[in-house]
Amino acid sequence: MERYNLLPADTYVVINKTILHDEDRKILTSLYLPVIGMEAVMLYFSLWADLDNAEIVSKDFSHQKLVSNLRMTIGEIETNRGKLEAIGLIKTLVKTGSVNNYIYELYSPVSAMEFLSHPILNVVLYSNIGKKEYDNLVKSFKLPKFNTTNYHDITKNFNDVFESACMTSYDLSLEDIRKYNKLKLNINSNFDFNFLISSMPKNIDTTRVFTKEIKELIINLSFIYNIDAIKMANIIKVCFNERGTINKEELRKSARNYYQFDNGGILPTIIDNSQPEYLRKPIGDTSRRAKMIYTFETISPRELLISKNNGSEPTRRDLKLIEDLLVDYKLKPGVVNVLIDYVLNVNEKKLTRNYVETLAGEWQRLGIETVEEAMNTAEREHKKRTKKAIKAEIRNAKIPDWFDKDITKNKVDDGEENQLEELLKEYK
Repeated sequence: MERYNLLPADTYVVINKTILHDEDRKILTSLYLPVIGMEAVMLYFSLWADLDNAEIVSKDFSHQKLVSNLRMTIGEIETNRGKLEAIGLIKTLVKTGSVNNYIYELYSPVSAMEFLSHPILNVVLYSNIGKKEYDNLVKSFKLPKFNTTNYHDITKNFNDVFESACMTSYDLSLEDIRKYNKLKLNINSNFDFNFLISSMPKNIDTTRVFTKEIKELIINLSFIYNIDAIKMANIIKVCFNERGTINKEELRKSARNYYQFDNGGILPTIIDNSQPEYLRKPIGDTSRRAKMIYTFETISPRELLISKNNGSEPTRRDLKLIEDLLVDYKLKPGVVNVLIDYVLNVNEKKLTRNYVETLAGEWQRLGIETVEEAMNTAEREHKKRTKKAIKAEIRNAKIPDWFDKDITKNKVDDGEENQLEELLKEYK
């Protein structure tokens, strides 16, 4: 997909493709926020507020308005817009020119029932907030139970009240009538359904079994639990019911149990988060080192790997390693970025799991939470290993640019500024 660099001067219009209610605000703050973060939800609310009085279309605005109102950088606006797109809350269209013009189409969040029964959203929510908070959240959306044992249903049917009568004929087009409109989560999957279907027992009617709904569920489960077609085939074989179709709840439960068995009982989360705001370095320092710190703080580990892969998606193995660093070792996203950058530089561009986990364990025990602490620790680690000459390749390895002591000076001259911009392009 072609990338368009967002600029503060670029304009945008908001178009409401749905009908938004106050209940949607509760769903966004209670259910979506723990998954996509406060900044993304605030961006959605800001776009919602831009709509006119009829809540259909907004005026033209520049993105500088969002930067000023939300106190985000233009890069943070773009990152959080991506989260809203990925989770199905907005669609983005662009027309290029001297100033790019964007259209943001707003869609409704899914209902609480749809969210809490979704194979990805529900699992990530539970993983991010924990059992106690999750149970309280579910309880807040439940309908109160009322004993109606001694009551009689006397509700009238439509035809008890109304009857048909002749009237003048008319033509009515419902095409453009506003309606409640939601987007599904789209996952760009290369899941091998041909292999999966060919692995099924011969007495199974695969055409009837693998409906569009079942395929969508399998793609969601394969994504969130990192299950390939071979493993999924074995899981599915024990999920058939007496009618010869797949029991969806049993499939979800089996996939979840498979993942937890392999990962010490934990559940997966998603890994597109960047460094929490409260752990970031205050803005104002103009040194090269401060700019590198800012870069590590404002991109996610996945985005860092994409930049290192020349724009290509990371492998599942690398994504699983990042997830383990975030979940098992409880390292912050910015710290993970520094760890990845350091290892790739000193280890011939390879993310060797044993080496990464050794460093992760040390950093966890040291309680490292900020990017600056991680960079200082990585520098000490490199000097220690070089001094002891444990491995010649480590001693002579290429080191990250941020190891340079000279980059701590406060001001950057023109020549250094140009070099720095070239360096930071790698992460854009």
